[in-house]
Amino acid sequence: MKRYDLTSSLLSLLLVFAQFAPVAGQGVGQDKAARPASTPPSTTPARTPSQQATPTLTPTPQPAASEADDDVVRITSNLVQLDAVVTDKQGRQVTDLRPEDFEVLVDGKPQPITNFSYVSNETRTITTQPIATSPVDKNAPPVPPARLRPEQVRRTIALVVDDLGTSFESVHFVRQSLKKFVDEQMQPSDLVAIMRTSAGMGALQQFTSDKRLLYAAIERVRWYPAGRAGVSAFAPIESDPRSEFNQQRDQITPPSSARSGDESRDTEGAPGGLDEFREEIFSVGTLGALNFIIRGLKELPGRKSVVMFSDGFHLFDKENRNVRVFEAVRRLTDLANRASVVIYTIDARGLPTLGLTAADSTSGMRPDQVASKLDERRTAHFDSQDGMHYLAQETGGFFIRNTNDIGVARILDDQKGYYLIGYRPDEATFKAVGGRVHFNKFQLKVKRPGLSVRTRNGFYGVTDEDIRPPAHHTRYEQMLVALSSPFASGDLRLRLTSLFTNEAEKASYVSSLMHIDMSKITFTDEPDGWHKAVMDVIALTFGENGNVVDQINRTENIRARGETFNRLVRDGLVYMMRVPVKKAGAYQLRVAVRDAATEKLGTASQFIEVPDLKKDRLALSGIVMRGAVRENAAGKSPATPQQSGTGEGQSSDLDPMSTPAVRRFHQSSDVDYFFSIYNAKLDRATNRPQLQTQLRLFRDGQPVFSGKLLPFDPKEQPDLKRLLSGSRLHLGKELPPGEYVLQVVVHDLLAQEKRRIATQWIDFEVVK
Repeated sequence: MKRYDLTSSLLSLLLVFAQFAPVAGQGVGQDKAARPASTPPSTTPARTPSQQATPTLTPTPQPAASEADDDVVRITSNLVQLDAVVTDKQGRQVTDLRPEDFEVLVDGKPQPITNFSYVSNETRTITTQPIATSPVDKNAPPVPPARLRPEQVRRTIALVVDDLGTSFESVHFVRQSLKKFVDEQMQPSDLVAIMRTSAGMGALQQFTSDKRLLYAAIERVRWYPAGRAGVSAFAPIESDPRSEFNQQRDQITPPSSARSGDESRDTEGAPGGLDEFREEIFSVGTLGALNFIIRGLKELPGRKSVVMFSDGFHLFDKENRNVRVFEAVRRLTDLANRASVVIYTIDARGLPTLGLTAADSTSGMRPDQVASKLDERRTAHFDSQDGMHYLAQETGGFFIRNTNDIGVARILDDQKGYYLIGYRPDEATFKAVGGRVHFNKFQLKVKRPGLSVRTRNGFYGVTDEDIRPPAHHTRYEQMLVALSSPFASGDLRLRLTSLFTNEAEKASYVSSLMHIDMSKITFTDEPDGWHKAVMDVIALTFGENGNVVDQINRTENIRARGETFNRLVRDGLVYMMRVPVKKAGAYQLRVAVRDAATEKLGTASQFIEVPDLKKDRLALSGIVMRGAVRENAAGKSPATPQQSGTGEGQSSDLDPMSTPAVRRFHQSSDVDYFFSIYNAKLDRATNRPQLQTQLRLFRDGQPVFSGKLLPFDPKEQPDLKRLLSGSRLHLGKELPPGEYVLQVVVHDLLAQEKRRIATQWIDFEVVK
């Protein structure tokens, strides 16, 4: 295993990025960067009073944390607790019921209610003062997303597109429904993922409140030609000579019961059998993908639900129950119930036309043959809805079918609240009979007339403790579980910064800085004053198809002593990663760090959108943000580590926490930020761009400051396709501590209106 001594080359390299970052567009870690990042480049516009903002913020009230425990469904030896939704005849939720209004029956036997509560998921409305009162502009820059903390999440929603079983026609309408949800119905306290059943592990990494990531996921929803659904919801009716031949052959062939062995299979009619087998395999694949998603949802907060769009799957075959599919469904519903996940299903085919259509060709067919084909179509359609209806019914959700409104508005309305109803089970609940676990049928009745109730239909007689998964012992297992969380979590504190940049005549790349709080890492003492720590690092970069495009999986041995060790523990360590990007699109980096001595873990993730610069559209690099460095008595900035070669060019008055990797700034401090502007249009007469830049600040998704639009002067920059920009921001002493987002907006006055604006943002923290 390669060993790194932090007093040698690695220390110099890491401390360069812990203290200084080159101007965006010049390359991370490139020695050719001639201008120190500690001073704004001479090509940037002068700092104006409008950008030396001292914003004043009135504290914004936070949504209250959920009143209910995240484990809504509990199945223990002394308590069974299930959730229920009650509605009136108009479908409106009823929230004022009491325990005496319900009757609980298990296998037909009444049970006394011992636990009862109603949980509301409705988010309190927060009124804020808008930045401007002008009409809504559809071309206005987007508001940066607020990063949710687990206690802020009210609803966790997995929108699952069963592309293994959705036709080409249906996919179009599903995409429309998904876009409407993100544009109009998604709430700030929602944690959402848009997934495909054909995707791999990358699908689970996309729970987010960031609409950019969700839009990118919608773009990946496409028809899956290798799946069980065709171009349209129903194959067109047409004359099949093989079918007629098989019918004539059957009239002179002994029945299957008269044959023996493998001859009982209709080998000449194998295409039909193969189609059924293929559909069964893909149906099981769909259920397996849902199983994977629900296992990930189990650890997430909020009211958890899966909304599945599909053209359906068969739960029963022509003669009997499809055992393989049915058993997969039963396991899935039990898993969903124990994970407190409600499954809603939507038939993506909408309101179907089950009669003859223009695509049908009945030429040469007898009337009875046409009638038979139509009957097969109707039967196949209704049979394909059985599985989706069963999934929803067994988990307390509902099935939306035979309507062209395949939106999720009704489902969101159902998420407003729910009752938690519990009782004490008897010994027979968990007693196996003949070695088989008993399924306890659950019924809930409402005594008040005119009301209906939905809840989970039952559970297997096994306690949650008995089926708790085994502890993850290996290094890889522990880190893989940590990577599945959408939150920065664990005992180790990490901060991840990923920046997109592009260099002339080179491919685009994403450079990532991961700051690790080394005070939580265990060091062992060695001879001669040395201290050693061992860390495991896994970093996965997921492409837009959910596949891993780059990965790091290694163990790092860290050794340091003396003042270097003290600085390392006090200021932390910056771990650098650089991933070349050959294709534009949405990427997500997820990292996990493990202390080998204590097995403590920390995780972090970040979404990066790489623009396609070949389209010659306005785009921005990532933003490098750092504390301002003051000039010395000679009027010059202190030397950078690149210039001195010692790694000790740090200004004594610069807080190590204000570096680009950490971005933690004190009130009343000055902050420098830099970025690159790509593909600005040039005036034909002057060969100069006409750009305006704007600074905006947000806290918890709410605007707190908006600067004026300022003209951008590129001065004498040689590469007008890659313009360097930057300025300085003054943080007021009254700015409340907390998490903020800095957004830069660039307007290209020479570009087409719909492509005139580009924006980029980065988060930072203000402390006292």
